[in-house]
Amino acid sequence: MISKAYLAGGCFWGLEELMRKQPGVLNITAGYTGGQNAKPTYENHPGHAEALEIEYDPKIISFRQLLDLFFRIHNPTTLNQQGNDKGPSYRSAIFYQNKQELKQAQDFIKIVNDSQRWPKPVVTTLEPFTKFWPAEEYHQDYLQKNPGGYTCHAIYFDSYIK
Repeated sequence: MISKAYLAGGCFWGLEELMRKQPGVLNITAGYTGGQNAKPTYENHPGHAEALEIEYDPKIISFRQLLDLFFRIHNPTTLNQQGNDKGPSYRSAIFYQNKQELKQAQDFIKIVNDSQRWPKPVVTTLEPFTKFWPAEEYHQDYLQKNPGGYTCHAIYFDSYIK
C-alpha cells in the first residue's frame, strides 16, 4: 500500500531533492496547498505553501521517519522564511490527513524543541490537508534538471530518532 504525506519547508526544490533520496520514497510532486484559490500557479497562489506530495511505502519508511528528515533539512524556527525566500508561501507546515498524523507531528515538534538543536522554538504550522495542486512542470524535479540551481536546504543534523 502506498501512503502520501504533504509537507512544506520553504522552496520546494531543495526539499524535493533531499526527500527523493530516502529509501521508501517512491514519488514526489512539487505543488501548492493550504491556500485560498483553486488551481494555483506560481504567479497566483495566495495563502498556499510551496509543498510536496510525497508518495511513500510505509513498510520501508514511516511518516515519523519522514518527519525526522523534514525537521533536519530545513529551519523550522523561521516564520514564513527559508534562506532568502520570504513570505507565507515559504512557511514550514505539515498538512495532516488524520488524527494519527496530527499526533505524530505534535509529538515530533516536541522532540525537536526539547533537543534545543535550533536556537528558537519550532514555528511549523499544523494544518488540515484539503487539496494539493501540482506546480508547473518546470518546478518538477527542478534540481535534477538544473544541478546548479538555488537551494537553501541541507542535512543540518543527525536523526532525532534514537
